Amino acid sequence: MNEPRNEQIDEQLQRIESLVGASDDLDYRAAAHKFCEHLRQHLVLPCEVTGIEDFNWEEYYVIGPGSRKEYDQLWQTQPSYQDNYDLKSIEFGPVSRWMLFGASDIAAHVRRNADGKKFVLGLSEPRATDENSLNHRLLDDFATFVANYR
Repeated sequence: MNEPRNEQIDEQLQRIESLVGASDDLDYRAAAHKFCEHLRQHLVLPCEVTGIEDFNWEEYYVIGPGSRKEYDQLWQTQPSYQDNYDLKSIEFGPVSRWMLFGASDIAAHVRRNADGKKFVLGLSEPRATDENSLNHRLLDDFATFVANYR
């Protein structure tokens, strides 16, 4: 039987706090560096990922007035949350135009499976496609960290 959702959230927040410290006295950049090192040690790469939700550039087309035709054209050269990628490596510091949270995030070097195009996404935006994997939990913990501690 699955745990109630609030117990899962409590466990996740405990994992994050045990890694980076209490949120009251948190130095976000130092904590993000710590998290990056933890992920470098524990993520199994390459790992297949996809977007958690529409990427920043897609919002205009997915929930806004943008045309489907224009979206399909842009999708050829831009990353989409609907694509699957191989997460190849991560690093703290680089920023790309695809990163929603910029320097607050970890750079995720990915390769789109459909066409081999490479992008640098924010690591807080993709999730592992294998929902039962350690990678899925690690990426989910990191996304929660970025959303709640920045």
